[in-house]
Formats: sequence, C-alpha cells, structure tokens
Amino acid sequence: MKKNTVAIVEDEEDIANLIAIYLEKSGFACYKFQRASSFLDYIKYNVPDVVILDLMLPDADGLDICRAIRREKRYDNTAIIILTAKSEEVDRVLGLEMGADDYVVKPFSPRELVARVKAVLRRIKTKDEEGAFINIANILFIDKNRMEVTVGDEKIELTPTEFKILLILAEKRGWVFSREKLLEMLWGHEKDTCRRAIDVHIANLRRKLKKAGRFIKSIKGVGYKLET
Repeated sequence: MKKNTVAIVEDEEDIANLIAIYLEKSGFACYKFQRASSFLDYIKYNVPDVVILDLMLPDADGLDICRAIRREKRYDNTAIIILTAKSEEVDRVLGLEMGADDYVVKPFSPRELVARVKAVLRRIKTKDEEGAFINIANILFIDKNRMEVTVGDEKIELTPTEFKILLILAEKRGWVFSREKLLEMLWGHEKDTCRRAIDVHIANLRRKLKKAGRFIKSIKGVGYKLET
C-alpha cells in the first residue's frame, strides 16, 4: 500500500527530525525541508498529502507559502498544518484564512501532531469520497472515480463520451446545455464534430440507462438537461 507523504517545512533540524520519527513510526513517508526554496522546488514535481509548515522560515513567510499552495488547484487535496511559536488568536485565524487545515503551537506533543495529521487526512478522504458519487433519485448512481454507472443494481456499460455527457448533465441537474456547449465541453474547439452527434449520443444514453433514461429531458430548439 502506498504511504501518505508528509512534507515537513521546518528550519529547526531537531524539531523536524522529531516530527519525522513519530510520523514514520505511524507509517508516513516524510520529506524534510529547512528552507522554503527547497520545498517549493520539491512541490513543482510532487504533490504531498500533508504539509507541516513553520511560519518563521529563514527565506520566506510561511503564510505566503500557504497562500501560494492554495492558489494551485493541483494541491486541492493537500492538507496544510501550520506549526509555529506564534500563539495569538489573530495569528491562528490568519493562518486558517490563508487556507490552512489546522494550527499547532510550539511547544507541542509529537503524538498529538500525528493525531492531527491523521484527522485532516480523514476529513479530506471523506470529502473526496462524498464528492465522488452522484445519486439521482435513488435509481441512477454515478461513481466518478471509477467511471461506473449503475441503474438500480445493474451496471451500465457506457462509452467514455457517453459517460462524460451524463456526468456533465448530472453535475448540473436542471441546467440546460445546448448542443454547441456540450460539444465544446467534450472536445473544446479542436474537433470538428456536427451537432447531430450529440443527439446520437443522447439517444444511446437513454437506451442504455433504461428506466433512468427518462431523466434526460430534451429542450426543443435548445439542447438537453437532466432532471428527475
């Protein structure tokens, strides 16, 4: 099983080593950075599961690092735990407003820190799993991660294009999508595909979805929507 990775951005070597010892005993893979610059080089090519971030680094403000991470969508599922000697409420609030998931004040218990790392990972996993499934009227179920669709207890085999059309409609239930908009969302402006292709895919979707096919509504002269 792949280990969760933790990036420890802490300029005090003894503290970083202590954190790493406890986390590694709990099954985490740890990477230590004493400067913001080396950490930023690392995350150009790696996406850690958790960042333990000291605010007072020799070459950068930890809050600026936190803000930079949160600006990048690729780190949406990376948890940030701020670790600092600053204990004032205003500092904690500022850190959380910058996108941190938790805030630990020095001196701290290494065991408590490990517990907090596990807690933020559970929250992210739960959030991710909740967003991975779409339930339409307790009849049509879409698993986005596995690209699986079931109607009742029956698994439905869809082509990748059919699945994407269904997902577009299901994620914005009640919204009307024109044929042109669906074509753009499927292929951008790179593929020369006629509007009629959408009608064919929709017809195939309705047939394959059987009783759930009725949820896909035609809006005359415009396009399609999914509605129960």
